[in-house]
Formats: sequence, structure tokens, C-alpha cells
Amino acid sequence: MAVKNTAQVVIGGKIFTLGGYESEEYFQKVASYINNKMAELSEMPGYSRQSAETKHTLLSLNVTDDYFKAKKQAEIFEQDLQQKDQEMYELKHELIALRMKIEETEKKQQEAQHQNEVLEDKVKSLNEEIDKLLK
Repeated sequence: MAVKNTAQVVIGGKIFTLGGYESEEYFQKVASYINNKMAELSEMPGYSRQSAETKHTLLSLNVTDDYFKAKKQAEIFEQDLQQKDQEMYELKHELIALRMKIEETEKKQQEAQHQNEVLEDKVKSLNEEIDKLLK
């Protein structure tokens, strides 16, 4: 069973204690992401004049936008992975079919070679008979 961890992080200049089953490094990474998003928003003209509630709403909207974009990208990657898995499955079956054809062709080649040897022996014996008759 996973161990619950806690970590103190700084978000927006305030110290928060985060808890969960993730590592402390993960908590710090989350806090860093929020701080970077807050810094990005604070560069926008007029942001500093907004109320705290509006700032929180804008932060939430931006984080949610990033989430939905990442989720959409993950879905695209998942679809691409499924498509590649299907292509690989089809290629494996094609490879198996080709190997079977090769084996069948090799078998037919061996049979033809054997028949050729039999016929060459027959031709040789017929030529020997002709030579005997001509003498």
C-alpha cells in the first residue's frame, strides 16, 4: 500500500502543506507550475487591478485550459498508438502469411528439383539406350 506524503510548498508567496500519495518532488513541481502560471498572468495588462476572486478565476481558467489541451493531446497520442498497434498487428500477420508462402514456394522448388533430377536420370538412361541401339 502506498505511503501518504506531505510537503510544504510556496504558492504565491504563501506556505501550504500538501498531502497525498505522490512524492515531495511532485508536490514541488505542482507548486512551481501554479507559481509560473500566476507569474504569466501577472504580466497581462490590467491583471494586478483585478479582485482576488477574478485573479483566482483567471488562474483556474488558465489551468483548466492547459488541462484540456493536454488531455486532447493525450487522446491524440492514444489514438496514434492504437493505430500503430493495429498497423503492427496487420504487418505481423502479413509477415506470417509471407513466411508461409516462402515455405510453400521452397517446398515446391524442392519437389521441382527432385522431378528435374528424375527426368535428367531418365534422359540420361534414354540417351544410353539410344547409344546402344546406334552401335
